[in-house]
Amino acid sequence: MHHVEIKIVNTSDNPIPEYATAGSAGLDLRSWIPEPVTLKPLERRMIPTGLFLEIPEGYEVQVRPRSGMAIKHGITCLNSPGTVDSDYRGEIKIILINLSSETHTIKSGDRIAQMVVAKVEKAFLKPVLQLESTDRGEGGFGHTGNI
Repeated sequence: MHHVEIKIVNTSDNPIPEYATAGSAGLDLRSWIPEPVTLKPLERRMIPTGLFLEIPEGYEVQVRPRSGMAIKHGITCLNSPGTVDSDYRGEIKIILINLSSETHTIKSGDRIAQMVVAKVEKAFLKPVLQLESTDRGEGGFGHTGNI
């Protein structure tokens, strides 16, 4: 298995993110907030983590919801997956939204999201006048009848 080194500055008092199990794809991210934040139904807030990353070129960090928070509390990441680019050096912050009908309080140290490290391929967009045809053609958005 290939490992990539990502430098991290942790200004919080939370432990550095780690994989929960040998097969885990994501590392849990924890909130780093001076006081609890209560999310009302349909309210969204940006929650800091106190973490700063130096991601090598050719990689990104994807920020994703935690399934437990989604099913138990209706809390998810609004821009999912969120992308942390390799040249970003600011604090990792998570945009959470409450999709439930009840308020939910986030406390400092709560596991609020997960991050997945992914390889990125750069694309060269080649202008052409016409694309090659396929059997599918322009069919999309449920064109097979399986909506």
